[in-house]
Amino acid sequence: MQMASSMFFPPSCHPTQVSIIGAGKVGGTLAQRIAESNVAHVVLLDVVEGLPQGVALDLMQAGSVEGHDRKILGTNDYADTAGSDIVVITAGRPRTPGMNRNDLIETNAPIVARAVTNVIASSPNAVIIIVTNPLDVMTYIAWQVSQIEPFRIMGMAGVLDSARFQAFIATELNVSVVDVNATVMGSHGDLMVPLPRYSTVNGIPITELMDAETINRLIARTRNGGAEIVGLLKTGGAYYAPASSVRTMVESILLNRRRLLPTSAYLKGEYGMKDIFLGVPCWLGCRGVEGVLELNLTDNEREALNSCAQSVREGIEKADAVLAATAAV
Repeated sequence: MQMASSMFFPPSCHPTQVSIIGAGKVGGTLAQRIAESNVAHVVLLDVVEGLPQGVALDLMQAGSVEGHDRKILGTNDYADTAGSDIVVITAGRPRTPGMNRNDLIETNAPIVARAVTNVIASSPNAVIIIVTNPLDVMTYIAWQVSQIEPFRIMGMAGVLDSARFQAFIATELNVSVVDVNATVMGSHGDLMVPLPRYSTVNGIPITELMDAETINRLIARTRNGGAEIVGLLKTGGAYYAPASSVRTMVESILLNRRRLLPTSAYLKGEYGMKDIFLGVPCWLGCRGVEGVLELNLTDNEREALNSCAQSVREGIEKADAVLAATAAV
């Protein structure tokens, strides 16, 4: 018996699609995470011919074993990303030992600017998540270039930084990581602001479970979390934890879960700051950043957050100069 194809693909059906710009280790792992979570179809794009196609083919074959039917397309053409619900930009140079994230501005600012321009042309209604470093600076540049509503663009860092703090807390206390919740604010870098008062084990603040010296040691390791991995790998940075962190944000948006997640978001007066992207607790839903939670900070915490903002603004000035010079050539 022949069945009408409309039974399987009704005309009104709109398959959810996430496009990932950059098929390196973060992008490829993220494609795997999204497909195997059965959240969306995936388009994986890269400028290197054959790379996204090969990664996509490998992941498609893995889907036969994992038991999901999500389509994964590898491409070098932005036209294939058209109609994406979410676009994640991972493209750019990764860190190597001895580099800090701001050392990447000159290389990555033009890459992100070009990617965002192409993304908006193909998917003008998409929510955009930036992963490229330096994260908060690149997110601002992406917003400048795209000229879209600021709630539709955000940076992934706070989920990753909080996950690292969470893992270190769980290991230190020898407890399940499931019972640990950690909060990290500020910029994605050495000045990030882990908040022990808002980090708990089954609701109990870690300030009641360990001494100040131990907490400060875990904070220092969290701030150095990315560099520690770069130093060990020597040829690149972390990709498993970043990919899982982005997947968490993607799920919250596509499924409209409105999870409260630390996100690099545009501030319009929250925490006394304006016209900057910085890591703060946000509700992520189907429209993107649907609200910012303002925590009660101590004077020291607020001062640390202001230091993050100053560093990001300096990075934005440098990135703007790089883009201006590029445009003049």
